[in-house]
Amino acid sequence: QNIGCDDYLGSDKVIDKCGICGGDNTACKVVSGVFKHTLTNLGYHKIVEIPEGATKINITEMSKSNNYLALRSRSGRSIINGNWAIDRPGRYEGGGTMFTYKRPNEISSTAGESFLADGPTNEVLDVYMIHQQPNPGIHYEYIIPGDNVISPQLLAHRRPGEPLNGQLGMPESTDQEDEDLHRETDTLIGQSAGTFPVIQPGRFPSHHPENQVPAVQPPRQNREYNWKQVGKTECTTTCGKGSQYPVFHCVNRITHEEVSESYCDSSTKPIPEEEACNLFPCPAFWDIGEWSECSKTCGLGMQHRQILCRQMYANRTLTVQQYRCHHLEKPETTSTCQLKICSEWQIRTEWTSCSVPCGVGQRTRDVKCVSNLGDVVDDEECNMKLRPNDIENCDMGACAKSWFLTEWSDRCSAECGDGVRTRSVVCMTNHVSSLPLEGCGNNRPSETTPCNNGPCAGKVEWFAGGWTQCSTECGSGTQQREVICVRKTEGNFDVLNPYECSYLEKPSSQQSCYLKPCGSKWFHTEWSTCSKSCEGGFRVREVRCLSDDMTASTQCDLQLKPEEKEPCNTQDCVPEIDENCKDKYYNCNVVVQARLCVYTYYKTACCASCTRVANRQSGFLGRR
Repeated sequence: QNIGCDDYLGSDKVIDKCGICGGDNTACKVVSGVFKHTLTNLGYHKIVEIPEGATKINITEMSKSNNYLALRSRSGRSIINGNWAIDRPGRYEGGGTMFTYKRPNEISSTAGESFLADGPTNEVLDVYMIHQQPNPGIHYEYIIPGDNVISPQLLAHRRPGEPLNGQLGMPESTDQEDEDLHRETDTLIGQSAGTFPVIQPGRFPSHHPENQVPAVQPPRQNREYNWKQVGKTECTTTCGKGSQYPVFHCVNRITHEEVSESYCDSSTKPIPEEEACNLFPCPAFWDIGEWSECSKTCGLGMQHRQILCRQMYANRTLTVQQYRCHHLEKPETTSTCQLKICSEWQIRTEWTSCSVPCGVGQRTRDVKCVSNLGDVVDDEECNMKLRPNDIENCDMGACAKSWFLTEWSDRCSAECGDGVRTRSVVCMTNHVSSLPLEGCGNNRPSETTPCNNGPCAGKVEWFAGGWTQCSTECGSGTQQREVICVRKTEGNFDVLNPYECSYLEKPSSQQSCYLKPCGSKWFHTEWSTCSKSCEGGFRVREVRCLSDDMTASTQCDLQLKPEEKEPCNTQDCVPEIDENCKDKYYNCNVVVQARLCVYTYYKTACCASCTRVANRQSGFLGRR
């Protein structure tokens, strides 16, 4: 026999649509309708108000679209898809109940989004639509209590025999003008959709029986009664090996009529032993994992989840081969997602002039990431893969010659008094110089600069003469020089006995020499003009390794190589906006994707987007 909603065996009572056990569907009112208004402005638009006390709430798009549903409380708290942030499908608490937010994720599906909740709500809730394309229609339905309705909460908690004195009245509804959650701004990029999972409507909880009979005072134990097995408990599982126990009741020995357990001796009641049941394996099923984080922080992205074929047996869930789940449709493992609307790139200035008058230089322009409100934001909020180039090479033609210089020598030619430091200077062809085409000219940079290591008067030191020629013209040889001890006076040197300088380290009077091959040195040009006049540019120079005969060499020490590039002009500059080249439509990205920029109409209507892609293509060809 079946058990009714009043928990009595053999009862035929069921819960009606109002959630009342044994009710006749007259204690409540179904409110339903379709929102089909034509909307023009993008952004949030109010659809319907869900009153306090509503149950079995169902808000569903009539077909798939790039619009989104949103929900917030009358107190102003966003519950789903508020503040231009698109939430993932899932369960969200609000208004005293739990809402299930579903979004189709199969391409073949035509179903739209939906909010489902069992209720009842404990406050007024407002449903909105984030409008981006023509409204396909929003179906809404919920149930509210009728007049003079007994509260389900009172039925559930009333004690047997307690009079029913609580009735639910409809709360007074307040008229409130439609309001948007935010100002209507740029379009929210649509999200491709797919199959909408089947909706499983929630069940209302069954109510406690209202006519329980008070327990009878048990009589004394009697030999006329004993324990009898009358059945078994329900198996703990419907498949995959569960367990059950025998059920023993106290009965009359003669009539076998069941009586209260107090008539039997509790010490003689058999101890139920566990028995296996439903040993056949359970059907395999798809185990669906949680969605991963969206691959994009804004705009259309992708999310993934793991789908495994699993089967339960002996209270254990095992992963099995996927063919065992072929009787079931496999859920999608990927889905589109969108957390919020992306910002976009804007080109604020034209290209600057080339950084050099000849040779290969660079030119720049100002590129900013701008939000859908028109504010300049961090570059990370825009798609870096779509960023227009803000720097590119420019070739101003061949250059003439320039002076190439080494760094100044570290040591002064004199250990005391006046001396000089030296460097090498050579005129060579230059690719980045700003010199005129006629050549290096007569302004040859100086090869020496004065230096002074302090006065030499009265100072005793070793004086070393010049080295003799190398003993060999190439390869390893030796050189000789004379080393004497001297004291320097004003304009003169006095030769002293060598022991006067014995406390000083004596320079070597002989050294090895190697004439060929000769060593190599680093040479460089003057710095070029800065690539930008403000907001951080750079300047360059050409550096070459030259041997003794001024030919290219690879023998220079790379650790001593002078810098070829350095930053310059780091001060801020005021951006300029081209007011004559703007996008007149919000979906100009579609024009670019369809390659319609070759037509004059689209090139004018979507000037900024078409110019951006044209510059990007020209930059790519320039790099090739």
